[in-house]
Amino acid sequence: MEKIMVLQWILYIGLPIVGIVLGWIIRWLYARFQLSASEQIAERVKQEAIKEAEAQKKEILLEAKEQLIRERNQQEKENRERRSDLQRFEQRLSHKEETLDKRSSDLDDIEKGFKKREKELGDREGVLKTQEVRYQKELERISGLSSQEAKTLIIQELENEARHDAQSLLNKIEQESQISAEKKAREILVSTIQRIATETTSDVTVATVSLPSDEMKGRIIGREGRNIRALETLTGVDIIIDDTPEAVVISCFDPVRKEIAKLSLERLISDGRIHPSRIEEIVQKVTREINQTIYEEGEKVLFEVGIHNMSQDAIRALGRLHFRTSYGQNVLNHSKEVAIIATSIASEVGADRELTKRAALLHDIGKGAEFDSEQNHAEVGADMARKMNEDPRVVNAIAAHHNDVEPESLEAIIVQIADAISAARPGARRETIDNYVKRLENLEAVAESFAGVDKAYAIQAGRELRILVNNEKIADNEVKQLASDIAKRIETDLKYPGRIRITMIRETRIIEYAR
Repeated sequence: MEKIMVLQWILYIGLPIVGIVLGWIIRWLYARFQLSASEQIAERVKQEAIKEAEAQKKEILLEAKEQLIRERNQQEKENRERRSDLQRFEQRLSHKEETLDKRSSDLDDIEKGFKKREKELGDREGVLKTQEVRYQKELERISGLSSQEAKTLIIQELENEARHDAQSLLNKIEQESQISAEKKAREILVSTIQRIATETTSDVTVATVSLPSDEMKGRIIGREGRNIRALETLTGVDIIIDDTPEAVVISCFDPVRKEIAKLSLERLISDGRIHPSRIEEIVQKVTREINQTIYEEGEKVLFEVGIHNMSQDAIRALGRLHFRTSYGQNVLNHSKEVAIIATSIASEVGADRELTKRAALLHDIGKGAEFDSEQNHAEVGADMARKMNEDPRVVNAIAAHHNDVEPESLEAIIVQIADAISAARPGARRETIDNYVKRLENLEAVAESFAGVDKAYAIQAGRELRILVNNEKIADNEVKQLASDIAKRIETDLKYPGRIRITMIRETRIIEYAR
């Protein structure tokens, strides 16, 4: 029994110990096996790293060698280029040196030639002086006159010739004075006819303003004439105050300026406050109203002829024609008349009625341009229509209505015909008025072509030209010279009777407010 118990205890204690020992041995063997495998892997990795490093080393060495070869080739190339440049530079220097040597040799030859010619000229001068003395003695012997007597004789001949020229000049002056007298007589005659023909020009160039009393004339003139001068300067008209009872006459070839001056003067008379600042205020207000009237007149004529798709610029240009005349004929009424006639003709011949009507109404739109141009009104009108995106046939009809260009359509020819019919209607036009207006416009254009001139107004029927000068561009000491230049230009470019008075106005205006 005891043996059995001992055996059991041995089993209970020994078996675990044996298991533990066996487990430790197995673990030691497994660890040893694992260590050996890791060492093998590490060795393989090490060998592979060594191989890769050697490969990279070889690759780096190859790249370094290639880079060195490239740099060496580049350096050799640069050295060759530098040697080539040096050779070319040496050749140029050698060529220049040869050229300089040649020039130096040529200059030496030229200098020797000059010295030789100088010596020859000196010798010749001595010979000429000797001959001059001999010839002078010979001339005195032949003529029997001394040098002083010969000088006296020459002076007498010159004096006689001068007297003859003076007499010829006097005869010429006398003839020119006779011609001038005839011109003056014709001028007086024309002036007389002009004063008599009041019914012909009154509707175009003259407007009359009624006054409540003759005392108002003095207020219009103002102290030292400052009121009337301010009104004439701002509007560009000629205000005539004469012995006519209770009336003032406004004269101006530009109907827009005349209308502005007339309305402004009527409002000033009604208001009773007449002084330069009030005049300026009223003139500005009336100018805005006239611009509104221009737009309304343009809309009115479009409504009457049945055209509705028109730009605002075209409407304003048409409205300005309300105040323009051509040979005494109102241009806006003329344009409307041409549109009606052209539409009727287009209906009969089968042309485009709407396009013909539009071209006919716009054919004189160049006369309503708000800018000055050296082109004629047909060219200006065509440019305006082109900018307003009008039909090319309309543009051509406008440009061709005076045969400046060739008409390219039936509608353009119809516009020409209608324009001629309207102009040829009995009593439609008066050529004298248009020539008068054209002369005054040319007079203003000449003055405005100079730099520093803001505006020019022809008044007194073209006998006076008032010029507003920009005070920032033209100094006081330059105004007189500018006036002289303008006078010379007028004398050269224009034909006019009598003489024209030029008045330069330069004003410095400073406005400040006390608050």
